[in-house]
Amino acid sequence: MEPQEESPSKQYLHIGRASELSGRDRVLYRAFEMLPGILSWVTLIGIVLLSIFAPRFAAYFIILFSLYWLLKTIYFSIHLRYNWKRLKHNLKVDWGDMLLNLKDEHIRHLVILPFSIESEETVRRSLQGLVDAKGEKKHFFVVLAGEERRGKEGREIAEKMKKEFARRFGVFLATFHPDNVQGEMIGKGSNIAYAAEEARKEILTTHSVPHQDVIVSAFDTDTICYPEYFNCLTWHFLTVENPHRVSFQPVPFYNNNIWDVPVLSRVVAVSSTFWQMIQQERPEKLSTFSSHSMSFKALYEVGYWQKNMVSEDSRIFWNLFVFYNGEYEVVPISYPVSMDANLAPTIWQTMKGVYKQHRRWSWGVENIPYVLFHFTKNKKIPFKKKLQVTYMKVEGFWSLATHPLILFILGWLPIFVGGRAFNVTVLSYNLPIVARSLLTIAMLGLVVSAIISLSLLPPRPKGKSMRHYIGMVVQWILVPVTMVIFSALPGLDAQTRLLFGRYMGFWITHKHVVKK
Repeated sequence: MEPQEESPSKQYLHIGRASELSGRDRVLYRAFEMLPGILSWVTLIGIVLLSIFAPRFAAYFIILFSLYWLLKTIYFSIHLRYNWKRLKHNLKVDWGDMLLNLKDEHIRHLVILPFSIESEETVRRSLQGLVDAKGEKKHFFVVLAGEERRGKEGREIAEKMKKEFARRFGVFLATFHPDNVQGEMIGKGSNIAYAAEEARKEILTTHSVPHQDVIVSAFDTDTICYPEYFNCLTWHFLTVENPHRVSFQPVPFYNNNIWDVPVLSRVVAVSSTFWQMIQQERPEKLSTFSSHSMSFKALYEVGYWQKNMVSEDSRIFWNLFVFYNGEYEVVPISYPVSMDANLAPTIWQTMKGVYKQHRRWSWGVENIPYVLFHFTKNKKIPFKKKLQVTYMKVEGFWSLATHPLILFILGWLPIFVGGRAFNVTVLSYNLPIVARSLLTIAMLGLVVSAIISLSLLPPRPKGKSMRHYIGMVVQWILVPVTMVIFSALPGLDAQTRLLFGRYMGFWITHKHVVKK
């Protein structure tokens, strides 16, 4: 099915920031860029001022906010539990048998694996995961997408991988994204966009493969797919109502090296997995993230991933949403792919890496001005859908940057800065008791998290004692710390940079490999 009609805002489809526009459009886009940071800082500064000048009002607000967070935690825990059950079920399903009654002989899988600074071992491990996956390998078109700036070393890795794996797939193509291309940002988006076009010319055109028969999977280099991933993906593609109007999102498990990473990195990694599991139960709030899949037909029509973006993984969804006038969505497949948790040679480097990784993820806030700007241009997207998306995006990033700080730091301010008149009141005495009690009850949800996290762990490797296993349970008491340091602060950092026009570049996560 072709697009119903060219999107009225197509000329702005691949806009990256306000500086690429002029006149009123530039002013409007810049205002939308400033919005998230303004909302978050007004909230945080407002609570500080209320705690000083109206501590009674601030205390009531904090109690109500703690109650709201308790209810929200219960809500999230229910969704997490449901997706856990769904995911366990899907892992047990023989998706190959599910395909027996469907005609899937025409389907081809185009898998793009971009690599830049990653080691030869990491690249080989991911390619071996594709070999081990179930499915007809002659229907797999694998593109190892290198960067020209990696130089001789990158070409040597690509050549080794080609010799080892080319015969295992229908087609194996190595591409090298040219360096210093005007209008492009160094990062994953420009690399995989280049690789996709090279694949179209070198594979799909040469082999006369229709675009609508190709499912593209854009994987991070460290992604290892579970055995039935492509069968599961194919089944969803063939059974969804319109496969060319949806992206398919697996659940990212950061457990390739989960037994080797420090505790804080481990908690953050598993928490990220849990958040994606929760979102899978709320598909209306889901956008593509990290490793994802979609129809090549849709990808080609929209012009591939943006080349001037940090958050290309989520932006491609909004590109397609705008291009198809709001008629595009994400289908959660509740099936995992496995990736590396953040690990560097030292604990301090690992913590810095975790922070920078989450700041990069939080830079997805750049999608807010993009979406709001297009909503002012595209009259074909229903007004109700615009309201729903606006609330979802703005509230989500506002919560990310403010809620942990309110709960664990600012919530106690009225007691310390409210003055003597407030401190002698019954409310002042009861505030910490009520707030602490509500937070304690909310934290009981961590028991659910601990149980689920243990069930998702890979087998304990040799050399790891029972002490490490116990640590996987005890680690959840660190959640308040990780929420502040690795969620709220990088979120606020990203929003503040966008507020003042200090645009971020793409930061590549350094994932150290422990020698076995």
